[in-house]
Amino acid sequence: MTGGVTRRGRLPRGGCVVVANHSSHADTAALLAALDARHAPAIGAAADYWFASPWRRRICSRLAAGFPVRRTGGGMDDLLAKADDLRVGRAVVLFPEGTRARDGELGSFHRGALVLAAHAGVPVVPVAIAGTDRLLPKHGRLRPALVRVAIGAPLPASATPDEAREAVAALRHRTTGEPLADSRARKRIAAVAGSRLGLALGFAWACAEALSWPLMPELFLAIACVAVPRRALKLSLAALAGSLAGGLLALQLAASGVQLPQPLTTDRMRAEVRHELSVESAAAVRHQPWNGIPFKVYAREAGRADVAPSDWLARSALSRGSRTLTVGLLFGALGFLAHRMRRLYGVYLVLLGAGFTAGLALIVAGWS
Repeated sequence: MTGGVTRRGRLPRGGCVVVANHSSHADTAALLAALDARHAPAIGAAADYWFASPWRRRICSRLAAGFPVRRTGGGMDDLLAKADDLRVGRAVVLFPEGTRARDGELGSFHRGALVLAAHAGVPVVPVAIAGTDRLLPKHGRLRPALVRVAIGAPLPASATPDEAREAVAALRHRTTGEPLADSRARKRIAAVAGSRLGLALGFAWACAEALSWPLMPELFLAIACVAVPRRALKLSLAALAGSLAGGLLALQLAASGVQLPQPLTTDRMRAEVRHELSVESAAAVRHQPWNGIPFKVYAREAGRADVAPSDWLARSALSRGSRTLTVGLLFGALGFLAHRMRRLYGVYLVLLGAGFTAGLALIVAGWS
């Protein structure tokens, strides 16, 4: 829900001590998501913080598989008590820095993890976590980011803290330096949609559709909001404003006798709208989000029926707003959840185009 997690590499068979960099409270969640369940990983947690109150103790032990490690004396005994778990094949996860680092730095490693591995006769596995410092920074707020977990080659139990630190640092450097697979089409569309030009384009597209353009603004939102999800609300509001402005202009033009072309509409659509307007006046536009008749047909027929512009604007804002904002936010959520698959954005555009074309053909055929 916050951008996803990817994993590269696997833990070796049997018990092992995992040593990982630590920059965020999200590190534990990332490791529990990435490490395989057959190792039943147990996470070492600071006793003075995570076990200092009943609710934190429950969260840490029941939801995060945590066990307390004292930082003010007795911590080594806490670690050595996990030796039997290691011998039966479990993984014990430790953050040898002892606390969360700032600004992506890697602090010095304490020797407890290495002593535990040597005592139990199991290897030490370096693991690098990238992205959690952006997802949930120390003393910061939660924001979307893709998290990547890289599992390195096992080190012998005789490894030193400096050797373990160097292995984690090299793994983390390589992981953060790898560019995320992305679509060239998505990057180009995101550059436009993420700028002021994107808002202007959304407004113009929706305004033109309310007058004559045959492609509804929801298609624009399906393209733009998936490419740049964080702009979904602003793009949806721009499209809504354009739709309302275009609908009001179409009404005024029709009232003055100007008839703009309306491709991909049918006589049966216009007849249905005239009937609805004769019964409900401006309130008839509430049917538009559901019956497949384009908004421009309602706007032009409302102008020909002398519907009051203020009443029309209020009613169309309610009906168009509910549809446009809902569609835009849903596609924004899709882009957010599919963040890891953005390299397939070109395929998404092809499927979107095919689906839209088929849907439009069915609607026109149904109203013919």
